[in-house]
Amino acid sequence: MIRVRPQNAHIKRTFRPTYAWTQATPKSVFLDASFDRATMPKVYPGMVLMRTSGENVTLVNGVGAPYGFAADYIGGDDFDPLLDVGLNATAVWVMGADAEAEVLAPAFDDSLSTWVEAGTGVELLIHAQTTGANRGKLVPAGTANASTLPVARLLKVNSPSKITIGGLR
Repeated sequence: MIRVRPQNAHIKRTFRPTYAWTQATPKSVFLDASFDRATMPKVYPGMVLMRTSGENVTLVNGVGAPYGFAADYIGGDDFDPLLDVGLNATAVWVMGADAEAEVLAPAFDDSLSTWVEAGTGVELLIHAQTTGANRGKLVPAGTANASTLPVARLLKVNSPSKITIGGLR
């Protein structure tokens, strides 16, 4: 359940685990103290986070390895439950090989025309954008400034604003 103020009642999670009971793990983490809300892109559930040190996380960049998918909003849709309660405790979803989740835009870059299913027997790997305003968003393999390591597999393009992803094998 997501608890919001009445003016934000329209908000819905942009990361929806569909096969996660035993296939994915929500891990307790902390937003890194160096995360600057004034300069960093707004975070939506489903964007990619990386570990900085210990259990601290921030949006993935070109240096660190992807860790998992954000479970909370951090300023996205002008909603920031971490800031509202004065804590930096959050969660990250770490997907196993058989995990699946739906991801809604803007947690992935829906402006790219390369979101197409690869076809039978072929997997399209998904990476994370590592710089700029789209930092942390999911992008197809081969996108400029994408992470060197994949974060998931594209299973289905449900609509222009929703995709289904799977864990890496």
